[in-house]
Amino acid sequence: MALKILEGCTNCDMCEPECPNEAISYGKKIYEINPDLCTECVGYYDTPTCVSVCPVDCIITDPEHVEDKETLVKKFEHLVLNDQI
Repeated sequence: MALKILEGCTNCDMCEPECPNEAISYGKKIYEINPDLCTECVGYYDTPTCVSVCPVDCIITDPEHVEDKETLVKKFEHLVLNDQI
């Protein structure tokens, strides 16, 4: 599963530097998460760091990008082996 930042984002700049996959960037109005790069921190941490640092709890599982843990591990391995992060 990739994560998604909701419109309640206050652009506090806490999540972007915490993302080990560099999946978070500033969008048109708020921060956005690239689902192709988001592994929910699988391969790095036990829980997604962006969720843990978000002061307004506006980061959720993206219902349009549902992936199981095995898929997230494969995505992580692909990103690391291909130096995409």
